[in-house]
Amino acid sequence: MASVLANLHPEDTVYGDVGDASLPRRFSAAPDALSAEYKVLRERAAILDLSAHLLIEVTGAEAIDFAQRVLARDVEYLTSERCMMSLVLDESGQVVDQVLAFGREDGILLESSAGAGARLLEHLRTHNDEGVEITERDDLTVLGLEGPYAWGVVGRLIDGELAALPFESVVDTTWNDSEIIFARTGFTGEYGYQMLVPKAAVGELWTQSLEHAQAAGQDALELAMLEVRQPIPRHEVTGGANVIEIGANWLVDVTKDAFVGKDAVLEAFESGTGRRTVGFVGGEGVPTPGTRVYAGGEDVGEVVHAVHSVGLGTTLGLVRVDADLAAAGLEFTVAGSEVTTLTSPYIVPKSWSIPII
Repeated sequence: MASVLANLHPEDTVYGDVGDASLPRRFSAAPDALSAEYKVLRERAAILDLSAHLLIEVTGAEAIDFAQRVLARDVEYLTSERCMMSLVLDESGQVVDQVLAFGREDGILLESSAGAGARLLEHLRTHNDEGVEITERDDLTVLGLEGPYAWGVVGRLIDGELAALPFESVVDTTWNDSEIIFARTGFTGEYGYQMLVPKAAVGELWTQSLEHAQAAGQDALELAMLEVRQPIPRHEVTGGANVIEIGANWLVDVTKDAFVGKDAVLEAFESGTGRRTVGFVGGEGVPTPGTRVYAGGEDVGEVVHAVHSVGLGTTLGLVRVDADLAAAGLEFTVAGSEVTTLTSPYIVPKSWSIPII
């Protein structure tokens, strides 16, 4: 699936396949493109092409009961003015996807992660015991705005009052006579917003957004997500790792009466065994996933994901190690080099010290 905005992207945009989607990794082939886009996101305001996020509408008399059963977080009282992030799990407790759930008057609207829409849609239809209506909203797509001054872009584009919405608030509004769903969200720790826009209008909104912000691709977005320890399932759900091992248990409400995968999550939680994921910094080069991690010459785990951090100026990544070693301030050996474990966030977002005015 190609971006619906591909015809508006620069000619030298670098694309990459993620799941079932081809999305812009960087909006230039220049060597410093990632650094430039990252700095825009962390220092000013970035417009994000999130059209690889599939929108799925669930309606019907039992839509909320269905959503309550297939989502790992409690959405029973999710109103049409709110949204929340949740995991979707299979019966074995493995992550199917990490979704954003929007409360709607007649049901619920789910936004998949990048390139995971087809898998999510199939999972939902397979588990549709309630006979609800599950519809791919292919008339809508998603744009994101993130950065310490993203709120100013919202004010210039749409309405200044929307910029100060509480986190995870949702408003139905209009832009240039098009009905849009506007939400205060965020993936990177910076001020973040999403706009669910009719495909017929998204090109114009994208073009106008570029008058006030610069585009940032998936590489910059995922780097910024890693820096604040926002889960990225496509990188972290490896080797059969469960929710506890990847550190995403905050996206699960184990106090719910029931949800798909609950028994497996409880079993993993109560066992106290398995490995845990912790961040690290340093070393020589960027180790590939699966690279072994050593402590005192003993093999204690593996690298899950690693990148070069523009903000830190060195390698930043995640390792999955024995549970008693998942702590900050420890030294491991990875690919022959010493690395040090960290507590998150690994970068303090600029937005934490900048008020919305």
